This record gives sequence, C-alpha cells and structure tokens, in this order.
Amino acid sequence: MITNTITPNLSYCLRQKTLTALLVLTAAVAHPCIAQNQTYTIDVSKASIKIKNELKLGGRAKNGDQISVNNYYISRNNKAIIPITGEFHFSRYPEQYWEESIKKMKAGGINMIATYVFWNIHEEEEGKFDFSGDKNLRKFISLCAKNDILAIVRIGPFCHGEIRNGGLPDWILSKPFSIRSNDPGYLHYAEVLYNQIGKQLKGLYYKDGGPIIGIQIENEYQHSAAPWGLTYPGQPYDFTAAEQDQAATHEGVSVADENNPFADAGNKHMKILKSLAQGAGMDVPIYTVTGWGNAAVIPNESLPVTAGYAYPTWVPKAELSPFYLYKNLHQSPDYSPVRYVPTDYPAFAAELGSGIMNTYTRRPLVPANSMDALINRCLGGGANGIGYYMYHGGSTPTGNHYFFSDEAYGAPKISYDFQAPIGEYGQVKPSFHRLKLLHFFINDFADLLAPMVTTLPANNAEIKPNNLSTLRFAVRSANGSGFLFLNNFQDNIPNTDKKGISIRIKTDKNELRIPFTGTFNLKAEENAIFPFQLSINGTILSYATAQLLLKGDDPQHPYYVFFSPDGVVPEFSFINNSLKVSSISNATINTTKQRVLVRCASAGPAEFSISNGNQTTRILLVDKKTATEAYEVMLNGKKTVVFSNALILPEQSGTPQQNSITVLGESTYNLKVYPKIAAKPSISSGKLSAIASDPIFASYQAELPNISLSPDYSSANSRKLAVKLPEQLPAGLNDIFLDINYTADTGMGFLNGELVTDHLFRGTPWEIGLKRFAGRNSTKEMSFYFRPITKDAVYLPDLDPQLATKIRKSAPIVKVDKVSYRLEYQSVIKF
Repeated sequence: MITNTITPNLSYCLRQKTLTALLVLTAAVAHPCIAQNQTYTIDVSKASIKIKNELKLGGRAKNGDQISVNNYYISRNNKAIIPITGEFHFSRYPEQYWEESIKKMKAGGINMIATYVFWNIHEEEEGKFDFSGDKNLRKFISLCAKNDILAIVRIGPFCHGEIRNGGLPDWILSKPFSIRSNDPGYLHYAEVLYNQIGKQLKGLYYKDGGPIIGIQIENEYQHSAAPWGLTYPGQPYDFTAAEQDQAATHEGVSVADENNPFADAGNKHMKILKSLAQGAGMDVPIYTVTGWGNAAVIPNESLPVTAGYAYPTWVPKAELSPFYLYKNLHQSPDYSPVRYVPTDYPAFAAELGSGIMNTYTRRPLVPANSMDALINRCLGGGANGIGYYMYHGGSTPTGNHYFFSDEAYGAPKISYDFQAPIGEYGQVKPSFHRLKLLHFFINDFADLLAPMVTTLPANNAEIKPNNLSTLRFAVRSANGSGFLFLNNFQDNIPNTDKKGISIRIKTDKNELRIPFTGTFNLKAEENAIFPFQLSINGTILSYATAQLLLKGDDPQHPYYVFFSPDGVVPEFSFINNSLKVSSISNATINTTKQRVLVRCASAGPAEFSISNGNQTTRILLVDKKTATEAYEVMLNGKKTVVFSNALILPEQSGTPQQNSITVLGESTYNLKVYPKIAAKPSISSGKLSAIASDPIFASYQAELPNISLSPDYSSANSRKLAVKLPEQLPAGLNDIFLDINYTADTGMGFLNGELVTDHLFRGTPWEIGLKRFAGRNSTKEMSFYFRPITKDAVYLPDLDPQLATKIRKSAPIVKVDKVSYRLEYQSVIKF
C-alpha cells in the first residue's frame, strides 16, 4: 500500500519558501543568479586505490561460502558486494507480522537487516531474562534466514535507540561500579548479557550456514550516551557514560574535537567486549563499531561504520546539512575527526537517517526525496556499504514498571515510526519506492561500483550548502569506466532547476562529453547516476543520460533496465564496433562510423536490442515513476520485473510457491511483466484481465471484490474521540488504516485504559494500522485524547509556516477535522 502524502509534500513545499529565511537570504546574496548552459569538467585519469588485505576480519561458512574485507570493500566469494542494511527492531513490532515485514524490506532491495538487542527489555528485572513473544530474538533471526537475508545483531550493552537509559536496565544504576567501563563488576554483567544473547543465536551464525554476518559491539562508545530515565523535570541530563567519559559525552550524533585522555582505555574496553562476545559463541566475519565523532574502535579488528543525519532533533533549530555535498568518504568520513585511519577501512555509511524520530521540542518533517539524494551523495563519495536508521519503524513496548521509550529526551511513549520508508504499522511510504531505484542498482552492479574510486571536481571544496548555483557532481571510476553522480537537493532551502548541463570527463584513455551534443537539465530536488564506458555484454556504452535500474540473470536472454530521471531526455551512445540496433520501440537511431546514438522519449517506455555478433541484449527504458513501481520476482527460475502500483511481495526462492506473488494495495491495480510472458496468470479472488495491446509488457488489470467500510466514531468533546474497532479483518484485507486528520499538541490512543499508540503533531495525518488491535481482548473501541496546541509551542518553527502563523494568532487549538479508513487489500497471483 502506498500512503497518501499530499499533505506532507505540500507542507514541505510551503516550508521551503519561508523556513530558515536568513539562510535563504544568505544564499541569494552569495549567488544572485543561477548559471545556465554550463559545461563542467572533471579529470579521472589518475583515479586509483591501493588495495590492502590487512584487516583481521572475514570468515568462511561450512558450505565454503566466504566473506573477506579489504581496506576498500567487502567481498563474498571473491566478488565485491555492497551491503544495504535496514534497521528493524524486532522488539518494537508484533511477532506475528515479522515475516511480512522482512518480505517488504527484501522487496525494497534491502539485503541485510540490523537489529538491536535492548538489554532492559530482555532483563527488566535483574536475573529474569525474557526472549519470548515479541522479544523472541531467535525466531526473528530464523525468519531472516528463511527469507535469505543477512543480519547484523547489535548486542550493546549500551544501545541508545531512543530507549530508556539507552537500553541499560534501571537496576544497574544501583550497582557499586562505573557503567560502560573496565570495572570488573560491570564487565561481569556484560558477560552475563552476552551469554544469554549467545544462547539465542547458537547455530545461526554465518559459519554455521546462518544469516548472522556481523555483530556490533556497544554503540557510540566515548562519543554519546542517553540520559538516565530516573530524572526530575528541569534537572540537567545525567548521561549513561562512565564518570571518566562524561566530559567527552555528546547529546546525539555530532562532531567531537575533544582529545579524550581515556581513549586508550576506551579502545581496550571495546576489545574486552569483543572477547566476551566471542566467548559467548558470537563468532562472525565482521565486528562493527560506530566510528563517528572520535568514538572508540578496535583497531584492525573491527569495521568502523559512519552516520549521516540531515534532520537532527538534538540541535535547537533547522540547519543546512553538509550531507548533500559530495566528499571523499574513504579519506574524510562524516563527523570527523575519527579515531582510526580512514583509508585502512571501507567507507560504510551504516547509520543514515532515513527519516528522524521526532521529540516533543523538535518535529522536522523529512521529505521523501531527501533520502535517495543522501544515498546518491554517499555512493558518489565512495561509500561501499549503506545502512538506514531506521528503515522500518515500530512501537516501543511498555515495561512492567515504566515506559521503555526515552522519555527524558521527550520521545513519544509508544510511537517509533521514525518517518522511515516502512512505517510503524508496516505502511510503505514514498521514500521506500524512491530508494528501491538505488538498491536494485547496487545489488546488480556492486561488483562494478565497489572497486571504483571517487574523483571530485577541482572546485568541490568551494561548494557550501547554501551554494545553489554550482552543479554538485562526482565520479566513481576504474580503468576508464565509471558512473557520474549528480545531486540537486539541499535541505531547508528552496532548490532550483539546473539547465543546460554538459559534463566533460577526462579518463586515462580518452575524453568524452555527456551528452555528445547539446545539454541536459536536472530538476530541483532530484538526483541521477549516469554510466559511462560501461560494457554491456561486450558492447561499450559510451554514456547514457538514463540511470541503470537492474539487469536480468538469464545469460541466454540478457536484458538491462534503465529509467529516465525527471526532466532528462534519455539517450544512449554506443561505440559502433559492427553494432546492430534493432527492435526499436519508441526510440530513434542515428548511426555514424564512430557511434550509434539511440534517443528515447522521456515518457517511455522504449525498448531496443543491441547485438555485437556474439551477444544480443535487450534494453528497456521506463520513466522514473514507472521505475519506482518495479519489483524483482523469480518466475520459472528466472529474474522477472513486475511493475505495479501495488506492493509486490515475492515468495522466498526455492519454495513451491516461487511462481506466485502476494499483492497488497487498492482493490484495483495494474501489473506489467517484463520480459513479456505468454502464460495467463490466475488470481486468488476477483478478476484478472489481460491488456493485449501492450507491445513491450505482459499487462494485466486486477479487480478485487470491493469492501465497503467506514469508521464508526463519536466525540464526547473536542479532546475526546472514540472509534469502534472491527471485530476482525474482513476476508481479502491485509490491514485497515485509521487516518485521523487533526490539529493539536499530541494525541494518545487507548485500549481498555492502556496507552497503545501516541502521536506528536507535525501537520500530517496520524496513521494507525488496526489489524494488530482488531478483536484484541474483546476490545470494542479505541479511545483517543488530544491536548491543545498553544501559541508558544517550542516546535512551531518545524511546522508548515502558514499553520504556525495561525496557531500563534489563536487561542489553544484542539480540533479533529476528519476520521477515515484506508483499506489495504491482499491477493495472490500465480503464474
């Protein structure tokens, strides 16, 4: 299901026009006009990297599968890979829906899941460990294995994650030792915790044929901490850090210039924790540590990962982020300085803010197109691993004695939606679809991209976040072949279209111009990746003003899929070495002795074949919107692309159902299958009709039996709302989303007097998935309480400016404008 984002997008557009007025004025003064029709140049002829294999990382599975790590990338069976890690906290989501969510993450291109083991959730009372129900770590990792997705387990002891005390149990505060230190008393309890986690994970490690490829030791050690939950209103934060580290402890992720005199002790502590983890059986190829902001590492034995939060809530107001400017991340990680030599390790940007957790005092709205712009920038900067915090939201459980959420920082009591690509209730958001475009590309072309070196334009250091006139671009290349990265997004400031662009790239073999003649445009808030000197089964693609999406896996009938970025006229320039181009659909061809130029309509779709005498390869071009509707499925053992305005969840490969797909969405949806198939599929309910006129795809329209449902609700007063819950979901539905469009300070939802959901107002509807609540304990209704928003609310600068102005001029407001249902249908199609 694709959620309705009209309100958020409108809010963001309005906010761009008025938010951060001083920054906008500064940009206008520094750059009074936007350059047009400009040729940019970049020299990649000296691009090279010295590969070293000196890290004590890597491992082998019992089936011979092997992971190795050099100073630039990770390899699996001697083939470079780029991990795409999505954070998903199993203890924040109902156990019965874990597998559905893992399938959604895999459908979005995620190839590895990271999850925290929050100590206080599993041992709320000393000596009483609980790994049952929603806390069943072993079951969660087993489901990752079942669905062929790797895992990184973040074992603490300290985690943060907006959990009370950062995951440390309250009772440990009473112990006579220094926490997060080398005190033997603390290390004893850390060892007890690790032994309990080790029992849960036994047999699930990579060496055993399981999915656990990595273990993260601690989190932000000697950099950040959480406030203790045992506090008083107005009291300064008392951070969960060793006494010796308090002076160097930061609130949130930030740059740390301090020279910590206890750095050696910190690195030693990390090494001790690693040995305790290994002693508990946690033997994995990769041990990760958070390496940003001078945090402690395990030199040569751990992989320091980096972060990037463009919309942080731990700063007092919105700022222009540096994370949309290209830089060489292998040489200069974000949040530098760091406590390691960056060029000795791969650049793994493993904690990128795909959204942000709002707090009571800060409520930024993160636009969907900020997320893929951030990933484009990281990849262009040399990142050979990317990860999202969070990729899947959730709901923080309630303990026996207190809320587990980080109340001291003003986090919601329950909601941990994080504005993530997959939300708190499993709802798929626009960012999910935009990020797919990069994930599919990475998964299919990592072996090409990972060894490529970043080159920046000569003037790159002069580009600042408020510079909106100069094109932001970078190149990754190796042996004269590479990818051109372009980014035209900057947060919290109005962006501008870039028109009349051409790029000259000088390689060690030749110089090429993109495009060969003329120019291209790049729309505001968009980004793109163009290949050059790319070998497609022996045919050299000099360049394309289209972005690679994916490729087929059938060597007998190969195909490549591209998409055209919005506003860009797509063209493909091939070296004419006895090249034949045929089967042209919606494309024109121009041939000279040196090259063959194929130009396609931006709207697409277009298809053509290239043949060099040895191999014929089909090329499919679609527009960007269609590309965001792409899913990879296995039909008859071959990778097939299904384009749909619904969500496609393939079955795991190797099962009898591998020729079927589960579809979630509206009651009517479309399917386009590529390569085209002849067999007519069947649907589990409703009607599936073939569209015979499509020359490129096998196209179908599905019509499911319509279900008529609307919420039954009542209001006792402006602050109180009661919604009757369905006793169970009607057959054919996967979920019912209750949308509450309201204006107030906060909203709280109760079942049987228990707080089960809450929401910090930020100008967007409150979405609640009801399937987890329907029929629960014979509950008949969910009741809501809203608190008024006042003219002096500290978070008003984060809201839509027009709304904030209205609130400042009004008496306290609490108003529910609309209560509605959105139905998510479920069907199964068999091919």
